[in-house]
Amino acid sequence: MSSPKQTRPTPAKELERQLDPDLFRALGDATRLEVLLRLAVSRGPLGVTGIADCCGVHLSGVSRHLAILRRAGIVSAQRRGREVLYELDGPALAATLRGLADALDACPACCRTKSKEKSE
Repeated sequence: MSSPKQTRPTPAKELERQLDPDLFRALGDATRLEVLLRLAVSRGPLGVTGIADCCGVHLSGVSRHLAILRRAGIVSAQRRGREVLYELDGPALAATLRGLADALDACPACCRTKSKEKSE
């Protein structure tokens, strides 16, 4: 009995899969980038209060920004008692960006641009 043949997604389908609107929405806001930077340089998880110190935004605003970052898979959260502590998920973000770069590299338009650059 033969197993069904698994097909690889086309470059266009892979690029479409990698172009996650939640990721771009999360990275497309200056305050969220400040929050990410604060988490990236911290020596451990931070609560909303510790994160809010960096960007001059009210605690409820920081919480909304963190929710967007969590949905995009960039930030992880862990409850400790009454407090929720947040951390940048650097490996996940790097893997996501690497996957996007790989999908772009495999895209036919990118291949045309590469071959054009080589011929010049």
